[in-house]
Amino acid sequence: GGGGGGGGGGGAAALDGGGDKATVADENGGGGGGGARRKKKGAADPSSNASFIYALFATPDDGVLLQDSFPLAADQTGLLGACVPSYFFTRKPAEGSKKPPVALRTMRDFVGLEGCDRETRVSMMDFSYYLTVGNMDEAFKAVKLIKSDSVWENMASMCVKTKRLDVAQFCLGNMRNARAAKCLREMQAEPELDAKVAMLAVQLGMLDEAEDLYTHAGRYDLLNRFYQARGDWDRAMGVAQASDRIHLRATYYERAKALEAEGHVAAAIEAYEKSETHRFEVPRLLIQDTERLEKYIVKSKDPALLKWWAQYCESVGEMDTALSYYAAAKDHLSMVRVYCYCEELDKAAALTEATGDVAACYHLARQYEREGRIDQAIEMYSNAHRFNHAIRLCKENDMETELMNLALRSTPDLMVESAKYYERKGVMDKAIMLYHRGGAVSTALELCFSSKQFGSLDIIASELDERADPDLLERVASFFTTHHQYDHAVNLMVTAKRFDAALDLCLENNVTITEELAERMSLEKTDDKRQNERRVALLARVAECCAQQGSFHLATKKFTQAGDKTKAMRALLRSGDTEKIMFFANVSRDKKIYLVAANYLQSLNWRADPEIMKGIRSFYTKAQAYENLSGFYDACAQVEIDDYQNYKQAAIALKEALKCMTKAKGKPAAEKETRVAELTQKMHLIGKFAEALALEDVDPETMCRQMEVLLEEPDVETAIRVGDAYAAMARYHASRGNNQEAYALIQQLRTRAPNANLSYFNIDKDMVQAVYAAIGAPYHDDAAAAGRGKKGGGGGAADDDLDGAAFANAGGRKNRAAADGDDDDDVVDGGDDDDRAPRRGGDEDEDEDVSDDEVAENIKEYNSDSD
Repeated sequence: GGGGGGGGGGGAAALDGGGDKATVADENGGGGGGGARRKKKGAADPSSNASFIYALFATPDDGVLLQDSFPLAADQTGLLGACVPSYFFTRKPAEGSKKPPVALRTMRDFVGLEGCDRETRVSMMDFSYYLTVGNMDEAFKAVKLIKSDSVWENMASMCVKTKRLDVAQFCLGNMRNARAAKCLREMQAEPELDAKVAMLAVQLGMLDEAEDLYTHAGRYDLLNRFYQARGDWDRAMGVAQASDRIHLRATYYERAKALEAEGHVAAAIEAYEKSETHRFEVPRLLIQDTERLEKYIVKSKDPALLKWWAQYCESVGEMDTALSYYAAAKDHLSMVRVYCYCEELDKAAALTEATGDVAACYHLARQYEREGRIDQAIEMYSNAHRFNHAIRLCKENDMETELMNLALRSTPDLMVESAKYYERKGVMDKAIMLYHRGGAVSTALELCFSSKQFGSLDIIASELDERADPDLLERVASFFTTHHQYDHAVNLMVTAKRFDAALDLCLENNVTITEELAERMSLEKTDDKRQNERRVALLARVAECCAQQGSFHLATKKFTQAGDKTKAMRALLRSGDTEKIMFFANVSRDKKIYLVAANYLQSLNWRADPEIMKGIRSFYTKAQAYENLSGFYDACAQVEIDDYQNYKQAAIALKEALKCMTKAKGKPAAEKETRVAELTQKMHLIGKFAEALALEDVDPETMCRQMEVLLEEPDVETAIRVGDAYAAMARYHASRGNNQEAYALIQQLRTRAPNANLSYFNIDKDMVQAVYAAIGAPYHDDAAAAGRGKKGGGGGAADDDLDGAAFANAGGRKNRAAADGDDDDDVVDGGDDDDRAPRRGGDEDEDEDVSDDEVAENIKEYNSDSD
């Protein structure tokens, strides 16, 4: 290569020795310069203010390869030339400087080989070239003939700087340095390259370089060991405390060993304490100086050291001293052992009683047993929780009472073992109890059957659960059934998952199904279709059994879980819980249930409870049962007439009934038209009667004429109470002294309503008596009819006056509070302020009534929690 360099630098020079392969280029940021500029990936990138030198191998076979790169020194102006093993640079002239104008720099692969001969230079250049191209075989062939140890050592040292461990291994082999090669091979497991190179530096004696490499790699653990190996303990401790705390105690321990070897006992003890190994290292260190060791132990107050010194004193026969140190260490077992050795068992017993130490109790128990003091031995074994030894002694000495107490406090295995002992002795009740407590339930039950221990059987059966053998549960249940203990039998059948058999037993023997028992018979939902069908069928059967037993709320709950809302509603109806019935109907959102709930509410005294009347209207509307709702309004109108003689309110109710009837669907057109015509005619007659009655105080004669015409209307009795019309005319004639006309009207009233009480139609008794007396007719008191339909009373009118309307639970008229006088506000379908509610009429759809048979058929759940 060649070329000129701007600013006084040379381009490139052929290399002596291998010059046919090598090129050196000067890359200057200011421009100029020549030679090859191709860079290998990973080479140093020059900055805008620095010049870099690139050493390249350029051959026809392998192309241009980067061998080395480095920045130009600050006092150098350019590359003058290159000749193996050196580069030559021009230096800036400095005033007063004695440095030559040319600077020299040794090539990387020739550091330490500056004075080698030509053959070595050629071999090293070939070696460097082949390493660059990655041909290790040819590289080793190039240098295998070099015999100089110094050359290989220099090459190995160069590998520390170049971090070429592959070359270093080859060099160490030629140096015959087996130890270094082994250490380098072992370091291959370390992930950091610098840590591996640092080990090479250590083996080559390059300690400063090794220290820098360990620090740069962040391997403070290896740096710590490096300082320890050099004996630089201050720096080792500094690294351990600052960056390698995981090895801090180990570092203190190694430091203590070094101090001990140097004879610094006090410092070594302090280091052992910091490494927390003083409990065994300090006694070992001071064993030859017992006086000093005792003072150290007393001063430390460490229980482990106090115990060690007590053992030492015991070993040399100083029992009192040993006891004092054992006491200081709170080693009660050793104290009892010494007392036993000295045959001072009373002191040992007092100590175990005071401390409760289980190990001490066990040792004393063994001593008692050796001396034949069985009672004391059993007590000590028990205090030590060594029940196996205590039970063994009880059985060996036939101490049955003590055995039972110990067995109940012991493990299940010991309970079973003790139960076998009692069984051999024929003490069945204790054997059964221990078998049961020990988990051998089957054996306990077999023993109950064979020995007829019914009391024990009851106790065991009450504790059986799903984990027990189903066949065993069924056998116990059969035993209870045979002895007429059906409650226990049902419980066990349910535990054994024999639900159908349990339900049969409940029905046959009148065993009440409690909520807890019903829940145990309710299976969980799964993804298995057949299992879910089984679950629904079982829930339905449980619900039916609950209904037959009168547990209607529980039956409702189970029917709901089974998904049958209709049967659940009917079960709930039988309970008579109006609040829950209304709630269940609201949450069910089912038209059929709405209808059933409304029909039920009509069977109540809805006149006395506006909420019930509001519920009836709401449920019929939600069920779209407008025909039923029309009948209800018709009944409301009849109640207004019968109980309150309020024909105006009755007309309003009939208007609502007519509206509902026009909305009714599903009814034949002819029947619907007939019903509409009936309601229209009824409204017409009531309206005419109300108009006539309004004239009673204004134009009574006109009232009488209109009443007479109204009474001639066909089917007038279906709309009004004819007694009210006769009563109004009779009152008028009586007030005018027309007693004969009044008497005639009263007689006509009695003829059309023979069983009616005249006071029911607002005819004063004194007026009637006066009319009868004026014409000389005998007066008969209506005592037989008294109390029937009295205003504000509780009975209702005669069947003829009620036009056949069926009322259930008809209550008395409630006293009206003083209102604002506007009757229009007391509309039947809306007025929450009206505290009276009308009765149910006879137009209700009888097909929707809930019979007892239907109610008993199925039931569904209502429970606020599940809802």
